[in-house]
Amino acid sequence: MNVLVGKKAPEFKLEAGDGKEVTMADFAGKNVVLYFYPKDMTPGCTTEACDFKESHQSFAELDTIIVGVSPDPKERHEKFIAKYDLPFLLLSDPEHVLSEAYGVWVLKKNFGKEYMGVERSTFVINKEGEVVKEWRKVKVKGHVEEALTYIRENLS
Repeated sequence: MNVLVGKKAPEFKLEAGDGKEVTMADFAGKNVVLYFYPKDMTPGCTTEACDFKESHQSFAELDTIIVGVSPDPKERHEKFIAKYDLPFLLLSDPEHVLSEAYGVWVLKKNFGKEYMGVERSTFVINKEGEVVKEWRKVKVKGHVEEALTYIRENLS
């Protein structure tokens, strides 16, 4: 397990669903909830994205930006954002560079098959760019509220 709490958030340059390149420096002075998820349009990932959408305003009031990351191409992110009216950035990490930097690109097992994929995980990065909280092997139900509570109690 790659524990990042207390360290500077890894730098990156990835393409967002809107086609713009995004870097960690773009979020300077803001808290960031960086969540990694396996695939757009799947049940768990859709539920998680919609839960973040429902709490988007509460995060914004705490000066916190939500950013989702998956291996999906930007075109798939565009469709996902449009279909569910998501008000936050989704970053495309097809080469798993950021996923590997955060230690979430892992060997997974499903129905007896092994494959590499994203382990659903969330990281909170403070205004100074330091990782202050991480959740790995996230269960979707109740997770967004847990992240919001953490920020409210520790970073507001």
